[in-house]
Amino acid sequence: MNAKNYDRLMTEQINGLDYRPKLLLHCCCAPCSTACLERLEGHFDITVLFYNPNIGGGEYEKRKAELIKFINLKGGINFADCDRGEEEFYARVRGLESQKEGGKRCLECFELRLEKTACLADKGGYDYFATTLTVSPLKDAQAINAIGESLQRGKTKWLYSDFKKRNGYLRSIELSKNYGLYRQNYCGCVYSRQTLENK
Repeated sequence: MNAKNYDRLMTEQINGLDYRPKLLLHCCCAPCSTACLERLEGHFDITVLFYNPNIGGGEYEKRKAELIKFINLKGGINFADCDRGEEEFYARVRGLESQKEGGKRCLECFELRLEKTACLADKGGYDYFATTLTVSPLKDAQAINAIGESLQRGKTKWLYSDFKKRNGYLRSIELSKNYGLYRQNYCGCVYSRQTLENK
């Protein structure tokens, strides 16, 4: 079966708009948000949501501070913060600790974060919800979009994406340098850090 082209599907969604909708955009960090926001800000009124209970230690506050710094530098974008909720992440991935990076544990983590995003988008009256996760070449855009699509509720629709397409990931590196942003070299959870340290 051929994989769906989620970048094309997003383009079709955007081209079909006849108004400026409200978008709740889950963001994992400032660098990943750069190219995504550049691509979306001309079409949506955007609120960036920082909900990442997978990120441990001082890394969490560091990434949140960088994201807020970037949003303030850009201007015109709202910011929403959730409680860290680290216990929610550990409960969700219990028994999956030894899974390889990109496996079942990561899928549970994606689903946890997108469930919260979908819920808040519905309660907040947003037209769409989405995530910056698909900008990473290490993240499975097919799986992320399938999760997002399954979580649509009420009038809030999932905005398809594969932000790494059209050189999105390379653009995020360029913009991160331009804005002087801290770029991490692992996803954020203790398990991904252990994988990095064991290489």
